[in-house]
Amino acid sequence: MDKKTIIGLVLMVAVFVGYSFYMGHEQEEADKIRRENIEKQKAANDAKAIIEAEKRAKEEAKTPEQKAAEKAQAEQDAKNEELAYHGAALIERYNVKDVEPIVVENDVMTVTFNPVGGKISSVLIKEHNRYGKDENVNLINPGSAYFGIDLHRHGANHEAINTNDYLFDCTPVVNEDGIVEKVIMTLPVDNEGGMVKYTYTLNRTGNPSKDHLVDFDLDVSNIGKYLRSNDEIILRWKSESMRNEKSFTNESAASTIMYYDSEEEESDEIDATGEREHHRNLDWIALKQQYFTSALLAEDVMHAGMGFSTAKDETSGFVKAFDTRIIIPNKGNGTYAFAFYYGPNDYKIMSDVSFAGKENNLDEIIPMGGWLIGWFNRYLTIPIFNWLSNNGLGFGLIILILTIIVKLIILPLTYKSYMSTAKMRAIRPEMEDINKKYPKPEDAMKKQQALMELYRKAGVSPMGGCLPLLIQMPILWAMFRFFPASIELRGQSFLWADDLSSYDSIIDLPFNIPFYGSHVSLFALLMAISLFGYSYITYKQQAATTAGQPGAGVMKFMMVYFMPVMMLFFFNGYSSGLCYYYFLSQMLTMLIMYIIRRSVDDNKVRERLLANAAKPRKKSRFQERYEEALRQQQEQLNREQRRQRR
Repeated sequence: MDKKTIIGLVLMVAVFVGYSFYMGHEQEEADKIRRENIEKQKAANDAKAIIEAEKRAKEEAKTPEQKAAEKAQAEQDAKNEELAYHGAALIERYNVKDVEPIVVENDVMTVTFNPVGGKISSVLIKEHNRYGKDENVNLINPGSAYFGIDLHRHGANHEAINTNDYLFDCTPVVNEDGIVEKVIMTLPVDNEGGMVKYTYTLNRTGNPSKDHLVDFDLDVSNIGKYLRSNDEIILRWKSESMRNEKSFTNESAASTIMYYDSEEEESDEIDATGEREHHRNLDWIALKQQYFTSALLAEDVMHAGMGFSTAKDETSGFVKAFDTRIIIPNKGNGTYAFAFYYGPNDYKIMSDVSFAGKENNLDEIIPMGGWLIGWFNRYLTIPIFNWLSNNGLGFGLIILILTIIVKLIILPLTYKSYMSTAKMRAIRPEMEDINKKYPKPEDAMKKQQALMELYRKAGVSPMGGCLPLLIQMPILWAMFRFFPASIELRGQSFLWADDLSSYDSIIDLPFNIPFYGSHVSLFALLMAISLFGYSYITYKQQAATTAGQPGAGVMKFMMVYFMPVMMLFFFNGYSSGLCYYYFLSQMLTMLIMYIIRRSVDDNKVRERLLANAAKPRKKSRFQERYEEALRQQQEQLNREQRRQRR
C-alpha cells in the first residue's frame, strides 16, 4: 500500500469520525431541547389544571342565589350591548320570526310582501311556469330576498345596520271592493322622529306594460345623522335568481346585471365574470335572467356598484346571486320615486314601459343584436312572428311560414348568386386556356390580368357569387339572435321537442362528450345533415371555377365536412327552434337552387357571354385602377427577378 492510499484512508476515517461526533452532539442538543419543551408543557398543563380546579371549587362554593344573579347580569350585559347596537326603537324589531306576509295580485303576477325588511320577497309570473314544474315562474328566491337602507348608528366609520333586518309596520290600503291597492311599510329608526317608509302600489290597468310595474315610493325623515355621508342614501338590493329553464348552461350564460346610462343614452351589462363594477347616472338597473327580468327604475338618476356570483351546482335551484349597492343623492326629508318591473323579456311589453313620464328603453334588455340586426328583428321578424301567432297558428308552422317569407325576400339575391356561379362555369374553357398560357409562377400577374380582361369582356364579376351571400349574413345573424331570445317560443312544443326555446333531446347519454353534451338533439342533427347537403351542392357548383387552384382541397374539406360537424357540436345545446329554422332554411335553399338550375340553360348563358365578349366594352374606373395595380406589381416582380439573376 503506497503512501497516498494510506493518507486517503486516514482522511476518510477522520471525516467519518468527525461527522459522527458532530451528529451525535447535535442529537444530544435536540433531545435536550425536546425534554425541556416537554417539561414546560407539563408545567403549563399542571398550572392550567390547578386554575381549572380552583374555578370549579369557587363555582361549587357559590350559592344558587349567586349563580342566578351572575346569569342575570350576563344576560343584561348582552341586552345592553344589543341595545347600544340597534337602538331602543329597533331592538324589539330585530330578527323577528314567523311574520305573516301580505300577498297582492293582479292579472299578470302575484306579489308577496314581507314585513321583515318591508320588502318584496316573491313575485310569481302567472302566464309562465318553471320548466318541468306545475308552478309559476318565481323571480325571487324568498329565502334570499334582501332590500334595505344602510344606517350607521355609531358613526360613518362603524359597521352599518340595514333596514332589511328589522320588522316594519305593515298597512294594506284597500279600495271600495276590498282589494288591496297599496302596501305601506313603516320603520321608526329611533325615538326622535327618524323614519323610513316604503309605499308599494300594484297596477290593475289591463295593460301588461303597466301591470308588470310595482310603483315604489321611498320616504325618509330625520335619518341624515345615520347616513355614512349626508350627500347620499345607500340601498342594498340582493337577490338569487331561481332556476326556471331547461338548460342551466344557457340560462346561466344569459343571466346578468344590466343598466341604462342616462348620459350615454345606451344600455350595457357588467362583465361576464360578475366582478363588481361601478357606474353613475343610471336610469335603471336590471337583474336579467334568460327570459325574465327584475328591474328597478328611478325617477332621478342613481349610481351603483354591481356584481354577481354563479351557482356551481346545477341542483342548487338557483342560477345567479345578484348584489347591487345603489346610491341615490340625499335631498333630505322627502319622497324618492321608483318602480320595479317584474316580468318577461317580451319586446311588445318592454318597449311600451314608461315611468316618470319618460321612455325607459327597457326593451334593450332583450338581445336583439346590433343596430342593423336589431332593426331587422324589431321591424320585420317580430311583427311577422306576432301576426302569425295572433292567428292561432302552431309555432312549428309559424317558423315554417317565417322561413318561407325570409327566403322570398332574399330570393333575388339567391338568384343573382346562382347566375354569377353559372357565368363562371360558362367561361371555364377560356379560363383553362389562360391557365395553360401562363403556367409559371412568375407569370401570376399576367395570368391575373388576362383573367380580369376575360371577366370584363364577358361581363362577369368574380365576386358576384359572394356578395349576395354576404348581404344575407345579417338576416342569418338576426335569426340567430331572435330565436334564443324569443319568449314566445318558451314552453312551446313541436313534434319531439318539448320546448322550442331550448334544446331537444331524443337520447340522453350516460356520459358527457366534451363540447357536445350528454344528449343528442335531433333538430341539430337534421340541421347539420342539411348543411352538409347544401355545402356539397354549393361546392360542386363552384368546383368548375376553383378546380386546380391552390387550396381547393382544403376548402372542400372545410366547407363540406368540417363546417357541418362543427355546427352540430355548437348547436346541440342550442334552441331547437333555431335549429329547426336553419334546417328549413337550408332545405328551402336547396329546393330553390334546384328550381333555378332547371330553369337556366348553361349553353344559352355561354352563348350570351361569348356574344358580350365580342362587343367592345369600355373599362370601368375600378378595372383600370386594378389593372394598373397588377401592371405595377408585375414590373416590380420582373425587377426582382432580374436582380436575382445578376
